[in-house]
Amino acid sequence: MNFITCPRCGRECYRLFDSVCKDCFFETFKLIELPHVLHVRICSACGAHFHRGRWEDVGNIEDVVLKAVEDTLFIHNEAGDVEVYLEPREITPYMYMVRAEVDAVVKEEPVHAEAETEVRIQRTACDMCSRESGGYFEAIIQIRAAGRFPTEEEKKRSMAIAREATESMRKKGDRLAFISEEVEQKGGIDLYMGSMNASRQICRLITSELGGNFSESPTLVGMKDGKNLYRITFAVRLPEFRPGDVIKFRGKIIQIKSSGKKVNGTSLEDGSRFISTPEELKGAEKIGNIGDTVLTVLVSIEDNAILVLDPETYETVAIKKPMSFNAEAGSEIPVLKTPYGIFALAHSEIPQAK
Repeated sequence: MNFITCPRCGRECYRLFDSVCKDCFFETFKLIELPHVLHVRICSACGAHFHRGRWEDVGNIEDVVLKAVEDTLFIHNEAGDVEVYLEPREITPYMYMVRAEVDAVVKEEPVHAEAETEVRIQRTACDMCSRESGGYFEAIIQIRAAGRFPTEEEKKRSMAIAREATESMRKKGDRLAFISEEVEQKGGIDLYMGSMNASRQICRLITSELGGNFSESPTLVGMKDGKNLYRITFAVRLPEFRPGDVIKFRGKIIQIKSSGKKVNGTSLEDGSRFISTPEELKGAEKIGNIGDTVLTVLVSIEDNAILVLDPETYETVAIKKPMSFNAEAGSEIPVLKTPYGIFALAHSEIPQAK
């Protein structure tokens, strides 16, 4: 084997590393570099981490500390097959010591290096929490119903949709997706929202599930950096008619089965299927609800009619026999008395006891 003389130390070696022997090369070679002290900012309320100019949801405090070290740890670009091991150690709630060990291959030679850094934690309030606690809002969602007040069930479901949506959008990075305030109004609910985009998405979700529509109305509230600042009021209008309502529409008596972007129902006169939209039903008259159904005596059954006792006057009246009717004379059947007559329900539609 031919030996080569190192021009720096004069020792003989079998190969040179950048014109010097292995010992001289690795004497000055720095596999890793790590600052002695690192500073991180963590929100004391939600635990978000300020990273590269923005607040991010990383995880627990140890995850934040390790991410800060990973971002700062410099590994020489000549290193290959790199393996990194980080060991965090809590000193106080505001200080961690992190030991870094790195194994790599440089110029076909295995190399090991170690370093330690002190991570100091500054607890503060992030943009989202400071704005949320200060009552900041970009939009108002007004949840109302056309021609009536929203039910407690509709209000609760609308609130659940809003909370679920804001939580999902915050996880995806919209840190202003929060509800600043919930105000109960006589005619519904007002939601003060931190994010305009989140508000629009929530309105879409509510009307998609509960039906109805929404509109937007901007209001100029000031200027910033030469640009106009607006707040937007989103007016959500839930459908006028709900499942279980009985309406008179274009001369027909309809029981509403479902109400959303499409309104589905059944004719109480002939059992035919009914499909419409909330817009088309404007002007329809609500004449009752299936919850108003009462039991009365079935006197007799004819071909297409039945004789029942009027639940108020107890007079015998003939009414249309509903489809899928299987009751026997002398039994009690559910009927709904309206200004336009008495209507019997099919046996499967007998309402539950209140």
